[in-house]
Formats: sequence, C-alpha cells, structure tokens
Amino acid sequence: MKILALTAGASGMYCGSCMRDNALAAELSRQGHDVTLLPLYTPTRTDEENVSHPRIFFNGVNIYLQQNWPLLRRLPAFLDRFVDSAWLLRLATARSVPVDPKMLGELTVAMLQGRDGVLRREFDKLTAWLSGQPPPDVVDIPYSLLIALARPMKELLGCPVVCTLQGEDLFLGGLIEPYRSQSLSLIAACGSHVDVFIASSQYYADFMARYLSIPAGKIRVVPLGINLHGHATAHSGDGVFRVGYLARIAPEKGLHLLVDAWRLLRRDKDLGPGRLEVAGYLAGANRDYLRQAEQTLRVSGLADEFRYHGEVDRPAKIRFLQSLDVLSVPSTFDEPKGLFVFEALANGVPVVEPRRGAYPEIIERTGGGLLVEPDSAPALAEGLRTLWLDAGLRRRLGDRGCAAVREHHSVERMAEATAAVYRSLGGAARA
Repeated sequence: MKILALTAGASGMYCGSCMRDNALAAELSRQGHDVTLLPLYTPTRTDEENVSHPRIFFNGVNIYLQQNWPLLRRLPAFLDRFVDSAWLLRLATARSVPVDPKMLGELTVAMLQGRDGVLRREFDKLTAWLSGQPPPDVVDIPYSLLIALARPMKELLGCPVVCTLQGEDLFLGGLIEPYRSQSLSLIAACGSHVDVFIASSQYYADFMARYLSIPAGKIRVVPLGINLHGHATAHSGDGVFRVGYLARIAPEKGLHLLVDAWRLLRRDKDLGPGRLEVAGYLAGANRDYLRQAEQTLRVSGLADEFRYHGEVDRPAKIRFLQSLDVLSVPSTFDEPKGLFVFEALANGVPVVEPRRGAYPEIIERTGGGLLVEPDSAPALAEGLRTLWLDAGLRRRLGDRGCAAVREHHSVERMAEATAAVYRSLGGAARA
C-alpha cells in the first residue's frame, strides 16, 4: 500500500505526536508499505531515526508572516522562496517557539478555512507538489487542526482520507472567542471529507465524537504503540525510592501536584531515603513554573531530594526510566494518549495516575499501576505511599504492565492495526 502521512513539527521540542507519527511511518515501511511522511510547519524532532521527507510545507515562518502582514501574501515567487527557505526556518526555530493558543486564534482559523482563506497559496503549493508525485492509496492527516486539507487532497488524489486525533482539544479549548467557536464549526464542516478518524483510546474516541460532532461510527480506535527496542527492566536497587515524572514541564501536566504530594510524603520520617526525579521539555514560558516548584521544595527542606534532568534523548530517557521505582504524571486535564505510561511500563516501572482521560483505560488494559482521585495531592501521596511500602506490589504491577505493553502496545501492533484501517477503506485497491 502506498501511504501519504502528514506530520506537524513542533519546532525544537520532542513532541509525543511527532514521535508517534515517525515511529508508525518507520514501522509501516518495515512491514512493506511505501510510506511518505511529509512534515508541516517545522522539521520534526524525534528520539529515533527521523524518516520524514526533507520538504516542509506550510512553513511556520511564512504562514505566520502572511497571517500578520497581508502584503506578504502577494510576494513575488523569488521572495516567497526566500521566506520559505529551510535555513531561515531552522534559524527561526533554533530556540523554542511558544505555541500559545490565546495568541494563535486568527492563524488557526485561517488554516481551517483552507483554500477559501488567506493561506490559499500554501494549500496550492502542497497540491502542486502532490500533482507531480505518484498517487497514494490513502492519506493520513495528523490531527483535526489540519482537517481543511481533506477536501483538496481527496479531490486531487481520489483516495480515502484518514484523520488521526491526537490531543488537539487542549489547544482548541485554549483559543479565545470568537476563534474557538469558529474553529470548531470549521472542523465540523470539513469532517464530511474525512473517511475515518483514528483515536488512540476509546475515551478519546467517545470524547471527540461529541466535541467535534463526528458520528461515533466514523471513529476507529488504534491503541498507541511504542518501539520496544532498548526498553527492559533494570532497576538500581540502591535502597533509595525514586519517583519519576517524564513529560513537558507545564501546569497542565501536573508537576506542581507531584511536588505537593512529595511534601506530604516526606512528613513521614519512617519511609526512608527517597528522590523526586523529573525530566522533560521546558519552554521558556514555563521556567518560572519550574522555579516555583523548586522553591516549594527548598522551603520545605527537600531541595536535595529533587533533580531536574532536562530534556532527554532516547538512550537517556531509557536510563532515566530504568532508575525509577514508580512514575507519575498527574495531568490536570483529560490526557488522551499517555505515551510516557507505556514507556515506563515497558521498563517494568509501575505508574500512579489520576482517574481521568485515557488513564483508567490504560491501567485496566495493562494492569500496571494505581489510579487516584484527580487534582488531589493527598490522594496522589497516598497512592505513592502504597507502592513505596509494598515492594512486592510494585514488582507485580511493573511485571504485569511490562508484559501487557509487549503484547498489546508495540509499534508493530499499532502499525498492523493502522494498516487494517487503511485497507478497510479500499485504499489498497489501486495498488
């Protein structure tokens, strides 16, 4: 099967959606499919070999300038090529670029207006390029914020169009009015041009059916899968209980709740030595948030028990996970994917997560952790205390979760299930 998969770059950040898209494309290729992974906005950053195409469409610098300076929409071709150049994009995204939905309402609406909006030239560039390529059997759009691509690609290529749902509700919910309502209306209007939507959890399929007015029968669930190479159980066993956090450093991921839970735990002097280990991407806008967390622990006399490891690449991430006794990312929103949960379990590390979003579904399927009341530091502390005091339970949960991830959540299983969805649309007929 010939597959055209789009992916959206996130500047210099390790992005869970980018990593999922890249791993899926690489595995589909390994399984014999002809896959083109085409990046939009910026180059993608992944912690595995990057298999994306070198050409980038909807250059983030160019569309931002066109949105804010209308005269640039009519640049001569040679100047447009300059603004679209790869070196300028690399220069502009050398540092982290804030992606604040409160500031990007107009641009979001412009993208969703498609060829009827101010960014028509960028849509035409993509369709012109595709006209010179061998036609695919199926197109996969990475999230509903790019759903305006469905109609022109379907008309041009004459093949089924799939749209993957990957947590965009958090961004949409952060838009200010009238842009939020306009965006939701435009997405709903474009939905008829999508043959099937894919969600990574039943929770997210049900939620997005309501949120985006998608017929429930039009959504397929393909559980998230990870590349298991290098993941293995290998704990230090040095007598120090290590609680880990692996996600971007941001309020919605709940680091402050974990810090408060740690303070409650450390009031119990009988628990023995422990450490709070944190890793993940830190945007400039959230540096004060991290400093506040560090200050909270410092005031409590716990500064020596905390370490921020920074953003970690794949080898460092695996070493980090293998050093932990438990992982917790107590998100304050309904998490749709939970990639870090599967990565922790792949290394035999049990998790403690809030009872919200996809977490209950993941824990039920894998048996690899405990669920606690959401947004409650005392409940989180109690869940962590349970695992701290019961090494046998930790081991059973970790072993059970590790086995379940290998059985149900490998990248091979994800690719096979995704290809089955594509085939069900008749995408392989032309091949």
